[in-house]
Amino acid sequence: MNIALWVVQGLLALMFIFAGMTKAFQYEKAKASMPWVKDASKSLVTFIGLVELLGGIGLILPWSTDIAPSLTPIAAIGLALIMLFAVVFHAKRKENQAIGMNIILLVLAIFVVIGRL
Repeated sequence: MNIALWVVQGLLALMFIFAGMTKAFQYEKAKASMPWVKDASKSLVTFIGLVELLGGIGLILPWSTDIAPSLTPIAAIGLALIMLFAVVFHAKRKENQAIGMNIILLVLAIFVVIGRL
């Protein structure tokens, strides 16, 4: 079970770190590749990016260093909430492709929460 958790944590961390970096530091690239970014303020997109970036780091760093490992499931809870809000947001906009990916990431984050608690 520990190996499965590490694999999922690693995949989620990579995904959220790269997506977060794009949203936080490469706004124009995010705007070109994600349709919803055009309708959101730059500050909101940057905020979401920073939260995703920190959440991705929080999935790995605390547990691997054994410094405040309780932060890992907290980071996973935060990312799960972001994905839940993303599902609602994309459902309102009828962006069905995005909803599927958000649900997958939501389930994986919940798996980490349950496994690490």
